[in-house]
Amino acid sequence: MASTHGSDASKSSLLDRYVKLCADMPREFKGRVDASIWSMLKQLDLYRDAQLILFYLPIHEELDTRSLIQEAFDAGKTIALPYMSSAKSTMRWYAFDSWEGIRRGARGVAAPPKDAKPLSIYDFLGSVCLVPGLVFDGEGYRIGYGAGYYDEFLKFYPGDKIGLVRSVQVSNNPLPHDEHDIPVDVLVTEGSIWRCRKL
Repeated sequence: MASTHGSDASKSSLLDRYVKLCADMPREFKGRVDASIWSMLKQLDLYRDAQLILFYLPIHEELDTRSLIQEAFDAGKTIALPYMSSAKSTMRWYAFDSWEGIRRGARGVAAPPKDAKPLSIYDFLGSVCLVPGLVFDGEGYRIGYGAGYYDEFLKFYPGDKIGLVRSVQVSNNPLPHDEHDIPVDVLVTEGSIWRCRKL
């Protein structure tokens, strides 16, 4: 596990540090590590058994999920991607069973699919949510690029939350977090599956 500057390090300084760490990694190295993370994830019963998986499309230095999305489609799973409404500061999820209709924006889908309705809280029962982040700690707290969209959504999300992260992006020290920050349940790295809390 990597070390941070301690639990008093600010979120912005930690974000800057891990952005640089990821940017400095050779592309071939990141590709090998990320492929190992996908392999570990597919061994996890929570992921294998879920018919609906809440994915994200990566931005900047987040793990690239696109090949895993394709494998999920090939396996007959349904995936959901988020649409962020800045006007309402909300995150809505839309289901897809192929790449058709998925339009890339700054984060998630650029716009909801035409004539599609967002998923309801009941649709998420039995699903898993893959949560992006640049650094996680052992309790499942994270720091990412977001503006609180995920934490707001995860407060009411009934499924299991999985963080995907390279081992060098797991901090030995507790990350700073507020009471509104929602930790993930499981961390998946290239070498281990870590249960942050009892499921």
